[in-house]
Amino acid sequence: MLVKTFGAAVQGINATIVTIEVNVSQGIRFMIVGLPDSAVRESHERVISALKYNNYDLPRKQIIVNMAPADIRKEGSAYDLPLAIGIMAAAEKIPHEALDQYVIMGELSLDGSLQPIKGVLPIAIKAREEKFKGFILPKQNAREAAVVNNLDVYGVENIKEVIEFLKGEITLEPTIVNTREEFYQQLNLADIDFSDVKGQENVKRALEVAAAGGHNIILVGPPGAGKSMLAKRIPTILPPLTLHEALETTKIHSVAGNIGSNTSLISQRPFRSPHHTISDVALVGGGTYPQPGEISLAHNGVLFLDELPEFKRSVLEVMRQPLEDRKISISRAKFAIDYPASFMLVASMNPCPCGYYNHPTRDCVCAPGVVQKYLSRISGPLLDRIDLHIEITPVPFEKLAEMKEAESSEAVRLRVVKAREIQEYRFRDVDGVYCNAQMSSKQLREYAQPDEVGSELLKSAMLRLNLSARAYDRILKVARTIADLDDSENILSQHLAEAINYRNLDREGWAG
Repeated sequence: MLVKTFGAAVQGINATIVTIEVNVSQGIRFMIVGLPDSAVRESHERVISALKYNNYDLPRKQIIVNMAPADIRKEGSAYDLPLAIGIMAAAEKIPHEALDQYVIMGELSLDGSLQPIKGVLPIAIKAREEKFKGFILPKQNAREAAVVNNLDVYGVENIKEVIEFLKGEITLEPTIVNTREEFYQQLNLADIDFSDVKGQENVKRALEVAAAGGHNIILVGPPGAGKSMLAKRIPTILPPLTLHEALETTKIHSVAGNIGSNTSLISQRPFRSPHHTISDVALVGGGTYPQPGEISLAHNGVLFLDELPEFKRSVLEVMRQPLEDRKISISRAKFAIDYPASFMLVASMNPCPCGYYNHPTRDCVCAPGVVQKYLSRISGPLLDRIDLHIEITPVPFEKLAEMKEAESSEAVRLRVVKAREIQEYRFRDVDGVYCNAQMSSKQLREYAQPDEVGSELLKSAMLRLNLSARAYDRILKVARTIADLDDSENILSQHLAEAINYRNLDREGWAG
């Protein structure tokens, strides 16, 4: 007897429905066709053990399984459950009439219990698009899938529950999640705050400008100056995620298997901080079984690269294209995948190997030329894509001992949100541009032209500080953001002066 069950294959952050055709006939073979990988082929042993443990016999006949469309590679152990149900239905042990109403996915343990799987949210979205009535999956993934409305999501713990449900012997209650209510409840929950940071007012101002315009930023300072502490608090001043951004972010983390059993929707902006020993594939994504990398997991959030010069040169260079295009295209011989990668890059570094170059009280012990050599580990093209270069000095004891509470993240966020709203209105007719950091040269000429006094100031700065030509556009973008924070329609000379002050690494002689 021929029976069809339905699963799904995840490609990138989207899913494709897979039809699992099971034919039981005379013979003794077991064969799976349709481009399965080794994990799918091994499902035979898990299915046999799970059914036997729960007192169900596998039919002693020829079983041929076809997974269509056959040109898409089927990977992983999540096809165990639909294979087992298809075999039972084809052997006429359970009714098959209702199988076309459900997408079924889950990995089987040898005792028939179900293990969590990856990519549940994209599968649930595709199931709703294809007009399926419900989605049967492991209980640990149920809340994640229940984000999708107009789809009955049944979380189960054991294959026995699925069989009895399809026989009509038990009733399963669908998992229900009030997506909007949970999302807005958790939107502003954060256990860190800008008020924790003592002093560093000039750095906080720079981070506010960076957050307001979506600019990339690098913090340069000695050990213990507070670079990491400041960077970790940047998500608390970024505008809250919209529901659309939260759904997009959750899809990426779902594919990577980073969603917990109690999580339905990611409501906080991601903050990713990979170690400097990371490989280029781990950073941008890909691999034998394609997975999103750190730059995609930081989508709609912050990618923090601590000790930037310690990263391998090849790792840093692969970021150049996604920093411009806001996505990463991974092409291999057998597949091509696009992952979104719209993130704010925040980097930090010591000014030299010993860490004390330009320190106000301690002497640098590095040999002549070492500081420049250390800085040159970061290529010009990558540094060109970082809009703000900020020097950090240690916080004096008086500031550390001060009992006065600093400005909170919420107060800073209100100003950032107001500036972002101005930018959204400005670029309302332009696709793919939402903040000043994404402006093209044409938009820069239209929206970021300084007045005559500002032009003279910029010219003087370019000549006196020997700023590079690449710094010109960056200064104008940052100045436009500072003007937005001041609710000014025009870029004034004080806005340009502040923007010029944020280009420390472009200054000739900065590194000796």
